Amino acid sequence: MSSSEYWRSQRVLHPVAIEGFGDYKQVSKIAGLRAARAMQPAEIRSVVEQSGLRGRGGAGFPVGVKWATVAKNAKQKGAAPTVVVNVAEGEPGTFKDRSIIRNNPFQVISGALIAARAIESERIVIATKKDFSIEVTRLKDAISSMLAAGWIPEGTTVEVFEGPEEYLFGEESALLEAIDGREPFPRLAPTFKVGLLGDDRGSRLEAGPALVNNLESIANVPKIVARGTDWFRRIGTEQSPGSVVCTVTGDTRVHGVGEVRLGTPLRQVIRVIGGGPRPGRPIKAVLAGVANPVIPARHLGAEVSYEGLGSVGCGIGSAGFIVFDDQSDMVAVAAGVSRFLSVESCGQCSPCKLDGMKLTDLFERVAANEADQQHLDEIVRRLGTVGY
Repeated sequence: MSSSEYWRSQRVLHPVAIEGFGDYKQVSKIAGLRAARAMQPAEIRSVVEQSGLRGRGGAGFPVGVKWATVAKNAKQKGAAPTVVVNVAEGEPGTFKDRSIIRNNPFQVISGALIAARAIESERIVIATKKDFSIEVTRLKDAISSMLAAGWIPEGTTVEVFEGPEEYLFGEESALLEAIDGREPFPRLAPTFKVGLLGDDRGSRLEAGPALVNNLESIANVPKIVARGTDWFRRIGTEQSPGSVVCTVTGDTRVHGVGEVRLGTPLRQVIRVIGGGPRPGRPIKAVLAGVANPVIPARHLGAEVSYEGLGSVGCGIGSAGFIVFDDQSDMVAVAAGVSRFLSVESCGQCSPCKLDGMKLTDLFERVAANEADQQHLDEIVRRLGTVGY
């Protein structure tokens, strides 16, 4: 077994795309859903919590802990919770969620149904973007197939919400606002306490909580429930068990999406999925999402895990890695990141929007060799403002 083969995984991305429900039934035996139906909600939550599965949307929060919190809040309120699957994939350089849907939408729906049983919910909303037309079709067809086959319980609704293209739509409270028919602006009330509000804003306090999980997190659930926590923890690290679906783009031989074991060195991820750097060109840096610091070449040996990338001052984000080689102008990269974040900012406070736009102008001056010391000092000052 070569080094590249060792780090690969096929837990979430099936080797061949699953086209129809019959194929999924043959491959999976519907084992996750069957197991969940024989378990009590608290048992399901316990298995997911003990597995150590962490949110694959960027924050890495323990999935089982979130499920338990939502279930508790729903019970205390006496209000029905909702399962919301976040497929508002807008992070530059990321294509993992769309790849998972194209590969096997049935495991996503199965995972959402298991989550619904775990928190005693009868409503599932898979929130994606309207312009993800291929994924929307795949999801709707899969829901129809599973409904016709009797695998969606009576009384449970599974819907696909086609949302806007804004980057903000990916923030989980903004996601709920959009589903409720409003603009995708973040709100203060945490989603695990206050979920979908509907048209009646006066019902805010009575609204049931929402369980909002990234699609990749949900896609891991059926096999965890079917095969158990020991199986899930067989690969990965102690703090980051399992696998992760990564996107590699930029200055590499190829661009692509692939699944690797958590704990795989970043250099190896770039080689396994992207074929390594372009011929004759050394890697200068890697960007793991626009909200994370740049990873310099000296840290390419860092493990792709929550603790591994955290140890070098970065984060795993949504595991979308944009690679830059020695011909890249990193100041121009910083200007591009600043422009993206300022344009996509909600504008609900001034630093992100206004200082971000000013920083873009300053970085562009530096990239054009038109900056002086005063401009450099202003960059430092405004970075401090935006950072807080």
